[in-house]
Amino acid sequence: MRALVATVLLLASTAAIGSGFVGLLKGSPAELFDDADLHLFLDAARKTLDEGTENQSFAWQNPKNDHRGTFTVVSRFDSKGRACKRVRVHNEAAGRKSNMTHNVCVVQGAWRLVGDIKQGEKK
Repeated sequence: MRALVATVLLLASTAAIGSGFVGLLKGSPAELFDDADLHLFLDAARKTLDEGTENQSFAWQNPKNDHRGTFTVVSRFDSKGRACKRVRVHNEAAGRKSNMTHNVCVVQGAWRLVGDIKQGEKK
């Protein structure tokens, strides 16, 4: 799942996600996502990163299979001179659910998944 989120946060194409990371998604809701789900997922991720403010959620849902999820901006901060957001990602598909939270920052003009911000590091 982390590979999918990293890829999404890098705003990769849905084809690359579908073909390159299926083996890493074993057991997660994303393992069941079809191309339409991935498109909706990516659109919500882009909107969250580009437009989201603190405590703002962006939902997605595929009415054909009821797969769904939300992206929520937990906080906005600066790290190492970069604009960053802490984003909670919730997904559901065929009874599977996942909840993850990630730090993403603008690096070289694009949103990138970054490691946890260490205690004491300026946010």
